[in-house]
Amino acid sequence: MPPDTTQATNHVPRKRDTRQRLIETGMPLLLRHGYNDLGLQMLLRETRVPKGSFYHHFRDKEDFALAVIDAYMDGVHQGMAASLGDHTLPPLVRIRTFFEMTAESYRDEGYMGCLLGGLGQELSGISDVFRDRISVCFGEIAGGMAGCLAEARARGDIAADSDVDEMAARLVDCWEGAALRSRLTRDPAALMSMLDFYFAAITGKPVQREA
Repeated sequence: MPPDTTQATNHVPRKRDTRQRLIETGMPLLLRHGYNDLGLQMLLRETRVPKGSFYHHFRDKEDFALAVIDAYMDGVHQGMAASLGDHTLPPLVRIRTFFEMTAESYRDEGYMGCLLGGLGQELSGISDVFRDRISVCFGEIAGGMAGCLAEARARGDIAADSDVDEMAARLVDCWEGAALRSRLTRDPAALMSMLDFYFAAITGKPVQREA
């Protein structure tokens, strides 16, 4: 008969569940409190995880926050795949869909805004590690936008001489500014107005998400 693997099988998922619980709980806490104000005791209290278990999974608070950023980007990539990857829609509509989906997630989280933007504002001036990681994340998002913009250029939806990399970078920059404004006002109006302005500027006409 095969060896008894019950203990090993039960042991590994429990380790993974603890790490995942810390990350999933830590993400909204980082959004709400920021990096510096999120104390380890707050996280351990919210997750009911002992300190020793935390240090089993993460070297320190910085390592934990970087893991949260990675998890956040996993969600971003899933959203990009679902929207930018939907080739049944025109490329500019796919871009609008991605950002409107993101706005919906902001609403569900209480308009805490973008984790990348929040941590970037807080830490980029004092930590090369976070500045570099967040810069890479924004670059990945802009890269997805640039791909759709290149399709739009090929279709004639935007000017033939458009610099899609520059346009994508400016779109992400504008979104982050609007995300901060929406956090201050607890209202999505700034996000939608920014998208309306951006698409009117590059196409001369509105671009709307399809129902």
